[in-house]
Amino acid sequence: MASGLERVNENEMKAMDANRYATKKTIAQGMLDIALLTANASQLKYILQVGEQHQFYKLMLILISLSIVMQVAAGLLLVIQSLINMHNAKDRNRGFAINHFIDAFIFLSVFCDIMKMNFGLDPAVPQSDVELLKP
Repeated sequence: MASGLERVNENEMKAMDANRYATKKTIAQGMLDIALLTANASQLKYILQVGEQHQFYKLMLILISLSIVMQVAAGLLLVIQSLINMHNAKDRNRGFAINHFIDAFIFLSVFCDIMKMNFGLDPAVPQSDVELLKP
């Protein structure tokens, strides 16, 4: 009798651990998304303060704005996707389509972030050091 009870407890613990892992993973991803959005907002503030003095002002303004818009759009689509009933075949297809758009928005957002790091908003190099390096 005790071995049967131990198996039930082990199965319950495994199910609870998987759920706990998924919950922690979702929270961590959400925190990373918030951190990226915050970094983009900070960079937008910086580029607006510097203005036309920045060598790539218009490009940076476009890339940062696009990244923020795509992050917000992906977030809204994630909320919409969470409301879809995946048990219905028609809704499941709609959910898969939304998932593809979410993936595209996230990919393009990351692409914009990579491009802006290559055009002068590298947090590893302070702007005062960049000014000193110019001839």
